[in-house]
Amino acid sequence: MESPLIEEAHLLEQGIQALSGLLGPEWQVAQRPNKSKVLDALLEVRAEGDSTFTQLLVEATQAVPPRFVVERLVPQVQLLREVNHYTNLLVIAPWISSQARELLRRNGIAYLDLTGNVDIRVSRPAIIIHTAGAEKAPRSAPREHSRTTLAGTKAGRLVRVLADVPPPHRATDLHRMSGLSLPYVSRLLDTLADQLLIRRDGRIITDVDWGSIVHERVEEASLLSPGTYRGFLAPNGVPALLQQIARLPTRYIDGLSITGSYAAQRFVHVAVGGQLMLYVAPWLNVDDVADELGLLPVTKGADVLLLNEPDDFVRSRAEFVDGVQYVAPSQVLLDCLAGPGRMPAEGEALLDFMEHHPEKWRSSKNGK
Repeated sequence: MESPLIEEAHLLEQGIQALSGLLGPEWQVAQRPNKSKVLDALLEVRAEGDSTFTQLLVEATQAVPPRFVVERLVPQVQLLREVNHYTNLLVIAPWISSQARELLRRNGIAYLDLTGNVDIRVSRPAIIIHTAGAEKAPRSAPREHSRTTLAGTKAGRLVRVLADVPPPHRATDLHRMSGLSLPYVSRLLDTLADQLLIRRDGRIITDVDWGSIVHERVEEASLLSPGTYRGFLAPNGVPALLQQIARLPTRYIDGLSITGSYAAQRFVHVAVGGQLMLYVAPWLNVDDVADELGLLPVTKGADVLLLNEPDDFVRSRAEFVDGVQYVAPSQVLLDCLAGPGRMPAEGEALLDFMEHHPEKWRSSKNGK
């Protein structure tokens, strides 16, 4: 394994090559002696035959979490501009997230990642380069220092709690409400803090950007992964099926919970109908449920999907309406945004409703 110093040197070399390729053969990119003990390199960029040049101080880093931009790079560039208005800061990384790129652009910091996300704007000589690369981190890109991500059922639990229960929080509060281990909760909170998705005052979480956390979670999850659901046809239609569900024995009613479009339509109306999606708890067999409801298995044209419940937390704060169980709005939101077809549009409409009417769905501080 290469040492961090060698990795950094290799990253810098690749970044310089990429910049030279973008500028073309009529431009020169030369590395000059770097007197800065904070930044990694000093580049001089000039057009051939032109005495005018610009200097780019380079920060070559394996990861660029938004907190790194705010807490380290922004103060650096502010100091740099006080010393020399014509020297610019360029960040080179394997990959830079959209949130970090927005922060860099907002603060006038140039960036270049090895997937092709580039924004460099220099007034003298005039250089404007803006290209788009990968929106998601390549598998080869190094993880940020906090390696815990929003993928997996455990992260889904914490996302639900952060959405459902307003701050302030301590890690111990979230551990209790989610049933997750305290070390895991702490690691995931570090990740969210790096992304500026939560803000802390000491050990107290004072602010949660739960809408952005939900979007970040959806980037790591898919509602209808292969093998997690089966399609059926309701011979008498979905409205009749809902009435039929309400008459089922208690063990069925408790183990079936509606999500997706029909659950979203309790709060917003983007369109009518859609597929009825039902989570099936582990103590129920999908075939038995289908037989009990008289559903017909189909490979195309399904109007009912039976989904394997990934975690019993899916039913946290579920509500019974007309004898049928519906998952909580935060779970509906996650599922719609991660679903196919028109479901993401329904999810965005639901998110807008939830942001404007928190009193209609959010929990009290004690998680009830």
